[in-house]
Amino acid sequence: MAKGPSKKELGRFADTYKAASPEQQKICLQLILNAVFMEEQLTALQAQIRKNGVKSEYQNGENQWGEKKSVEVDVYNAMIKNYAAVIRQLGDMLPQAPPADDELMEFLKTGGGGAR
Repeated sequence: MAKGPSKKELGRFADTYKAASPEQQKICLQLILNAVFMEEQLTALQAQIRKNGVKSEYQNGENQWGEKKSVEVDVYNAMIKNYAAVIRQLGDMLPQAPPADDELMEFLKTGGGGAR
């Protein structure tokens, strides 16, 4: 039986989980578990691609040989898109940053040289 993600791996997403509403926390946890799993798989695929390259040889029939994109590259390309989507979803669950302090905004607007 495969072991699940460690607390350390999950801990990187703790702020996102805590920021989610109670209704979203179940969804958030599943997204986090998926993200950690995909990170593990992407790392393994990267190692295989580095070792074997992006192409693999094939044989169709007795005398037909060639090269094609490796299966690992296809899987990696699909998974990296899914991983990015999951990370985006997790980011969307974070509350928006509070508006900047009025004094700071005034300072930035006037270039710091405004009268007080």
